[in-house]
Amino acid sequence: MSELPPCPKCQSIYTYEDGALLMCPECGNEWTPGADNSGEPEFKDANGNLLADGDTVTVIKDLKLKGSSQVLKVGTKVKNIRLVEGDHNIDCKIDGFGAMKLKSEFVKKI
Repeated sequence: MSELPPCPKCQSIYTYEDGALLMCPECGNEWTPGADNSGEPEFKDANGNLLADGDTVTVIKDLKLKGSSQVLKVGTKVKNIRLVEGDHNIDCKIDGFGAMKLKSEFVKKI
């Protein structure tokens, strides 16, 4: 019997196989054996390009700003983004609008 690797998220030794995946009963993490399991989330833009901290992106559709009558127009350039986990995964500052959070599905990398 081969020994299964510990969970990359919580280091639990009680991992088990479920089909092609490895599962952790303690934290609920699922992963593919042999894959890069660094625990770092990957964020992709609307075209599937990987985003990184410090990238410059443009908005691909008009976005209404919550709590305001302003609209963030298509083509607005956003410089020096910061990636965070959560529903809105881009933190940024936009000239004329200030600090805000965007979803990566509404931007494309320049």
